[in-house]
Amino acid sequence: MISAPVYPPKPRPGDAVAVLSPAAGLPGILPLPFELGLARLSADFGLRVVEYPTTRRMGSSPQDRAADLHAAFADPDIKAVIASIGGDDQIRVLPYLDRELLRANPKPFFGYSDNTNLLMFLANAGVVGYHGGTVMVEFGRPGRMHPLTEASVRAALFTRDAFDLAPARRTGTVNRRWEDPATFEAEPEDEPADAWTWHHADRVVEGRAWGGCLEIVAHLALADREIGPPEQYAGQVLFLETSEEMPAARDVRYILRSFGERGLLRQFGAVLIGRAKAWSFEQPNDAAARAEYRRAQREAILSVLTEYAPEAVAVFDVDLGHTDPQQVIPYGGTVRVDGPGRRITVQY
Repeated sequence: MISAPVYPPKPRPGDAVAVLSPAAGLPGILPLPFELGLARLSADFGLRVVEYPTTRRMGSSPQDRAADLHAAFADPDIKAVIASIGGDDQIRVLPYLDRELLRANPKPFFGYSDNTNLLMFLANAGVVGYHGGTVMVEFGRPGRMHPLTEASVRAALFTRDAFDLAPARRTGTVNRRWEDPATFEAEPEDEPADAWTWHHADRVVEGRAWGGCLEIVAHLALADREIGPPEQYAGQVLFLETSEEMPAARDVRYILRSFGERGLLRQFGAVLIGRAKAWSFEQPNDAAARAEYRRAQREAILSVLTEYAPEAVAVFDVDLGHTDPQQVIPYGGTVRVDGPGRRITVQY
């Protein structure tokens, strides 16, 4: 395992970037948000998009998806790699990845959800990645990119600067079908956002970011892949969030309790918890149910942190992961959590 990932060189407007589907080829069956995201990458960000064979192909083999990643990282003309979307199968790609090739050709990689697999793999290969900013969801957002999302993605793509995360005043709630062209005529519905909630905010913690989508971190732990001994994470900043699968609060508690029993949670000086996704087509919660889902998850997580990481600074409802707006976390990069100042600063 590599303990000190380095920041890869950043693209500039006019450069070529790879768009890949290392998790699932959903652009092939849901083209509308994908084409909108590609258009914004070109028109608004000034980047030249290069697609690879499996980008729009559902059911691609893990070997073929790994080959696309290798081709994109090895090509000196490609200056960044951006995932089309997440999925549920990326863990099967990891055994086919060439860690030395990725280490020798570092590129900024953007993705989250199932892309937590690749972000953790890259960090272990010595490359800082970027948790956030997929083509179909953030770039292809109906109506327009959210201003908070765009500011964060633009800073992460093009700069190496420090960036203060900003709490959202309103947050996306109900989604509309991507198959329907009318979906893209207006921005998603939103509602007032819960403020960030701080615990043990009496000090400043700075460290490298580690974590991602909770369900994927749990899958990696079960498969005994990419997660090192607990002491490897001493002094780092843990960030976690849950997906549109909307795991029950008790299941979130059980997963985190197992991390605690493993000795992992006590290693982190600070913990950032993303604003929980609380609506899906399978669970179309009303406003009261959404609020209750988020409350129950916060309480479950806090109960585990109280037992296994009682000294850690914790911040809940941070705008990261499966939420709208979304702000990018540099995976393996530096995060500063300023409790007294109520400020979270990331280094892109």
